[in-house]
Amino acid sequence: MEIFNTLFGVPLGYLLHWCYGLAGSYGLAILLFTLATKAILFPLSYLAQKNAVTMVRIKPQLEDVKRRFAGNNTLILEEQRKLYKREHYSALKGMLPMLIQIPIILGLINVIYKPLQHLLRFGSQAIDALVSRTAGLLDVEPGALGYGAQLRVIEQVQAAPAAFEDMPAVGHRIGRIADVDMHFLGMNLAEVPSWTSPTIVWPILSALSALALCLYQNHYYVLNRYQSPIANWAMTIFMVLFSGYFALVLPGGLGLYWTAGNLMSIAVVWLCNLAYRPDKHIDFAKIPKRVALTKAERAAVRATKRANHAREKADSKRFFAAKDKPLMFYSEGSGYWKYFRRLIEHLLATTDLTIHYVTSDPQDRIFERAEPRLQTYYIGPRALIAFMMKLDVDIAVMTLPDLDTYHIKRSLVRKDAEYVYLDHGMTSLHLMLREGALDHFDTIFCYGPNHVTEVRQTEAAYGLPPKRLVETGYGLLDDLLESVAELDTGRVNDPRVVLVAPSWQPDNLMELCLEATVRPLLAAGYHVVVRPHPEFVKRFGDKIATIREALAADITAGRLELQTDFSSNFTVYTADLVVTDWSTIAQEFSYATGKPSIFVNTPMKVMNPNWELIEARPLDITLRDQIGVSIEVSNLDRIGEVADELMATPAAWRDRIEQVLRDNIFNIGHSEVAMGNYLVAAVARHAASRAERQAALDRRLGRLPVTPAPAAKTAVGAAADTTLDAAAPGGVPGGLRGDGPAGVGPLK
Repeated sequence: MEIFNTLFGVPLGYLLHWCYGLAGSYGLAILLFTLATKAILFPLSYLAQKNAVTMVRIKPQLEDVKRRFAGNNTLILEEQRKLYKREHYSALKGMLPMLIQIPIILGLINVIYKPLQHLLRFGSQAIDALVSRTAGLLDVEPGALGYGAQLRVIEQVQAAPAAFEDMPAVGHRIGRIADVDMHFLGMNLAEVPSWTSPTIVWPILSALSALALCLYQNHYYVLNRYQSPIANWAMTIFMVLFSGYFALVLPGGLGLYWTAGNLMSIAVVWLCNLAYRPDKHIDFAKIPKRVALTKAERAAVRATKRANHAREKADSKRFFAAKDKPLMFYSEGSGYWKYFRRLIEHLLATTDLTIHYVTSDPQDRIFERAEPRLQTYYIGPRALIAFMMKLDVDIAVMTLPDLDTYHIKRSLVRKDAEYVYLDHGMTSLHLMLREGALDHFDTIFCYGPNHVTEVRQTEAAYGLPPKRLVETGYGLLDDLLESVAELDTGRVNDPRVVLVAPSWQPDNLMELCLEATVRPLLAAGYHVVVRPHPEFVKRFGDKIATIREALAADITAGRLELQTDFSSNFTVYTADLVVTDWSTIAQEFSYATGKPSIFVNTPMKVMNPNWELIEARPLDITLRDQIGVSIEVSNLDRIGEVADELMATPAAWRDRIEQVLRDNIFNIGHSEVAMGNYLVAAVARHAASRAERQAALDRRLGRLPVTPAPAAKTAVGAAADTTLDAAAPGGVPGGLRGDGPAGVGPLK
C-alpha cells in the first residue's frame, strides 16, 4: 500500500490539506475536496459526454454494420473499428471519469488513514515517534497498530495529551493534534461504521446516493438512454451494493466522500448535457428502437440454443468417430450449397467417395438430402474454432477465406491436411479479399486466368511458397448458363426493360442514388425493375419499406417494379439491360445473355487497401468497360441516353461479350469435371502418402509388410490414375496450372 500512498496519497494529501486549511473542519474539507476533484476532472467528464453522444449518433451505422455482416463476427469487428476511427470514438474516453476514480479512491484512503502525514504535514521521524509512544501506551508492538496507526495516535493524544508532552521532537505539536476534530454532524469520520453506531448512516447514504445517480443517468445520460433496461438495472444494482459495502468497511470519511461524489456527479451530468447538448448532434428519429422480446420469445430462443448445442455436440462426436474422412466441405450457411452442388453431385455420381459436409447453419437445407455417402454435420460458429483446430481429414474444401489469419485455424492434429479454397464470386482475389486471405491455403480453384495471375503475383510480392492452382471454371456460372438457355432471353420487350440490381455493400446504389438512377430511365420510356440484393432485403427490411414508399407513385402506375421475391430469375435474364454498381450480377447477366450492363461508379468495394501492390488489374475494374459502360454518379441524368446507345447495337455486344467470357472463364460448362478430377487424384495422393509413411514405420519397427488382397478398381481409383494435365471429357482442360500468364512457374 505504500506505493499507493507515494503515487496518489501524497498529491491528494496536499489538496486535502489545502481544503482543511480553508474550511477549518475535517468534514467540510472532505466536501470541498470532493468538489475540487469534480471540477478538476470536469474536462474528462465533458470528453466522455462528447464520446457518448458520438456513440449514440453512430448507432444507426453500427446497426447497419451488424446487419450487413451478420454471421461474420471478424468482419463486424473490423468494420466497427474503422467506424470508430473515422468518427473519433473511443471506449476509453467514456471510461476515463470512472477509471480516474480508482487512483483518487486509493489516494484518499491513504490520506484518511494517515492524517498526521497529509493533514498536519508531520515528517516521518515525528510520526514514527508518535506511533511508538502510542504502541507503548497500549502495550503492543507498533506494527500491531496496523494501517490505522496514525488514527490511533490522534485518538490517544486527544484522550491523554500529557502522555506525549515529554517527547522532545514532537511535544510542541501535541496541541495541533489535539485540535484536530475528525467529527462531522456529531459522528467520527475516522471510525469504521458499525451496525450499533450512528456511523452506519454513511453506508446507507452512500448506497442511496448511488441509486439516485444511476436513476438520473438512466433517464438523462444519453448513452444510458439507449442501453437495454436490463443492462442499466444490472449496473444500478451493482453500484448500490458496491457503494454500500465500500462505505461499510472503510472509515466514515470515505463514505462522506462517496456520498458527496455521487450527488455532485448528478450535477456534472446536468452541466455536460447543458454544455454539449445531445439533441444538437443526434438525429434521434434515426436511432433504431430496441425491440424487447416477450418472455415466451426469450424462452424459445434459449430452448433453440440448448437444442442446437446438444445437436452440435452429437454431430462433432459423430464426425470425429468416423474413420474414413478423405474429403470434407465446410459451408458457412444454407446459401453456400449452390457453390458446392455441381461438384458434390458430380463426385457422388462418378466415384465411391464418402463426402463429409459441415455447415454452421442449423437450418441448412443440406439436411433435407437423403444421400448415404453425403454425411452432414452441424457445427456452430463458436464451436467451429476448436473443431477446425482438431480437424482430421485429408482435404478440406471451403469458401471461407482468411484461414489461419483470424479465428479459423489450420488443424493442429493433421499437419498434412490440404486446404482448398473455392471462391464464391467471379471477382479479383487481391481486391475483394483481405490482405493475406489465401496465404495459408494449399490449393486454389481458379475460375479464370486472372485468378492464376493474381495468386502468382501475390506470392512473388510477399515471398510466399507456390500453391497448387487448378484451372476449374465457375460452377455457379455453369448452372446459370444452363438455366438461361431454357429461357426466352431473345424476346423483344415492349417497352424495353431495365433491371436495376445493386450490391449490398456500404454505399451501394440502393442507398446512395436509387432515385437519381431510375428517374431518367423512366423518363426515357423504359420499364424499370428494381431488384435489391437478397441479403439487402433480408437484413434491411426498414430500408426496403422506405424505398417502396418513395417509389410508390411509379409502382402504382406500373412503370416500375420493386421485386423482393427471388424464387424466379425469369425477370432478371429476360431484361434488356442491367444497371448495377459493383455487384457480380453484371458478369452473370452479360455472360449468360450476351447483353451489356451499365455500371454506376459508386464508391468501390475494397477489402484489401494494398491491392495496388499486385500488378494485375482487378477484373472488377477492367470488365466494367468490356461488357458494358461505366457512368459517374454525377452524370446519372444521362443514364437514359447511355441505355439507348447500348441497345442500338445488340449483335456487336453479343459477339464482344462471348469473347470476353471465353477469355476469362476456364472450362465453361464443365467446371465440376476439372474440380472433381483434381480432388479424386488428391485423395489418391494422400492415401499413397499415408501408405508410404506406414510402410516406413513398419520397416523401422521390423514388422512384416501386409499384402492386400486383390480388389476391383473403384471409380475413385480409376479417376485417380488420370493425369491432371490431361484434357477432361469433351476436350476441356482440367489440370494444375504449371505455366501460363504472368510467368506462372512449375509446381514443386
